[in-house]
Amino acid sequence: MKAMLLEKTGPVSVSSLAGKDRPAPAPGQGEISVKINACAICRTDLHIVEGDLDLPGLPVIPGHQIIGRVLAAGSGVTRFSEGARVGIAWLNSTCGHCKFCRSDRENLCYDARFTGFHTDGGYAEEVIVPADFAYPVPDDLPDIQAAPLLCAGIIGYRALKVSGIESGGRLGLYGFGASAHITIQVARHTGCEVYVFTRGPAHRELAEDLGAVWAGEPGDRPNTKLDASIIFAPAGELVPPALEALDRSGALVLAGIHMSPVPELEYEKHLYYERSIKSVTASTRQDGEELLKMAPEIPIRTQTRAFSLDDANLALTLLAEGRINGAAVLVP
Repeated sequence: MKAMLLEKTGPVSVSSLAGKDRPAPAPGQGEISVKINACAICRTDLHIVEGDLDLPGLPVIPGHQIIGRVLAAGSGVTRFSEGARVGIAWLNSTCGHCKFCRSDRENLCYDARFTGFHTDGGYAEEVIVPADFAYPVPDDLPDIQAAPLLCAGIIGYRALKVSGIESGGRLGLYGFGASAHITIQVARHTGCEVYVFTRGPAHRELAEDLGAVWAGEPGDRPNTKLDASIIFAPAGELVPPALEALDRSGALVLAGIHMSPVPELEYEKHLYYERSIKSVTASTRQDGEELLKMAPEIPIRTQTRAFSLDDANLALTLLAEGRINGAAVLVP
């Protein structure tokens, strides 16, 4: 099969991924093999390729927002049959018995493994995944539209839950890429007013098209305090102004896997009045199931730009430069 392989980390602008022919993977016990129809590109992929995250080993095939069809099932698999449409997300497996797995917090499992990080992912024509960690995908969305839901969508959905925002609340979104453009649709569906902070004029225009009541630069201020905010951009310098923009008891959620250093905070200016900072770490399978059930009801419509597998480096470069409006998707 054809795959885009990461053999060494470095700036994606110098083409870190190499096209290779590799043997098609065969499913083991409890696993399924999947023919990939679409794999959305995540900012986490960019952090992996450029070396912002400590990788467990190389080479690896990145990618963890996968839509495809089951080619074959290993022994013991009864959940999916050949031809079933499935999605594969970041969470690839957990131990199943630690205190986090036993308390509906499997995203915090000490032995969690992640797709496109510990195991080969979706920048390829085929992939293997434990059947228990694949999702049945509704038929309402085409493959390219559905792929960004598998991480950008799930992480945004979990961030909303962690924020505690309620219907009628005022929600701030910092950065307006793949995740935020899905999150705004969920937030509006649940009755929130959404305020968007982003540098790109095209991103602000998309935010307004999707129902933001206000869209401005990261340094701008709306004329009202916010009940909760989510920072999607990997920019620690956004934390202090985002805290200042919160109303009393407001929560700021950091939704990225990597962030630049956070500046020093002043207690009274940034945290007093029971304001709080929370982080999101991966997601649970329940988060994914809830979002995929909700997606056709809203209905969520993702804005996407398709690329061939050979153009993975180009797509990652455009993402790094802020030139993707919505989500980039690789189509093998």
